[in-house]
Amino acid sequence: MYALAPREAGPLYEGPAPGSESWSEPRVVTVCGGSVQVFNTSQPRYELYLPDAGRATGAAVVMLPGGGLRVLGRGAGENAEIAAFLDHGVAVMLLEYRTRQMPAASLDGACRGTDPDAPPVRFPPMQIVNGNANPARGDATTNEVLRLSTADAQAAFAMLHRRAGELGLDPDRIGVIGTSAGGGVAFGAMLADAPAETKPDFFISIFGPSLQDVHVPDPAPPLFLVTESDHGPVTDGLLAVFSIWKAADRKVELHVYEVPNFSMTVDLWGPRLFDWMQERGITPANNGPDQ
Repeated sequence: MYALAPREAGPLYEGPAPGSESWSEPRVVTVCGGSVQVFNTSQPRYELYLPDAGRATGAAVVMLPGGGLRVLGRGAGENAEIAAFLDHGVAVMLLEYRTRQMPAASLDGACRGTDPDAPPVRFPPMQIVNGNANPARGDATTNEVLRLSTADAQAAFAMLHRRAGELGLDPDRIGVIGTSAGGGVAFGAMLADAPAETKPDFFISIFGPSLQDVHVPDPAPPLFLVTESDHGPVTDGLLAVFSIWKAADRKVELHVYEVPNFSMTVDLWGPRLFDWMQERGITPANNGPDQ
């Protein structure tokens, strides 16, 4: 297990992030039950983690945390995921992408905790059309934030491609892992009509559905999709994406777990994911932490 410390960290862009120059709400960071919550990102930042040289495979992922495009969460779960990727020789760029702006005064008491005796979260039904599970379809502000956060993900891919030689990365094995809304941002980058170096070569979604209509791009990266059975439109959206990929005879694997929403950790889905990465040729065989 790695003692996590990024090799480097800094702003994603040189100068103001394009498109949010007029955003003025201050960035707010809170600690909630051991997790860090970041609000009002207008200047994206990244942290870069590299595996030990003797274990490095040349593969990398851009990691996009969740938070409904309103906040970005970072805690023990994300740290365990980063450590697991490093143990398997995969570099990680953790990206703090742009999120919806909210008045700083409204964030007082943002950490309210959860009631352990509360009933399970229920999600209202929603019709999934073309794999789109966006609960705020047609909302102009949400669409603009999604556009800008997608641009941030694309800029992160472009940076890793540009610096691949320096960082010991294979530019054909740079993928993405997106959680919750981070999965929606990842879908945005994958589906964009954009240069290949701004799109993922493989795609991992942890209960992160598409927030826009889905088509099968050419080339279509292999998908590894994970969700919980009772996550409402999220589950339905990923089931739809699975069907769209299968209908096009593209590589896709879907795991639906009968566990409480938001409880999945890398200990549950990680072993199969890392086997899948080997089977897809993303990492070499027998490159796990015990090898």
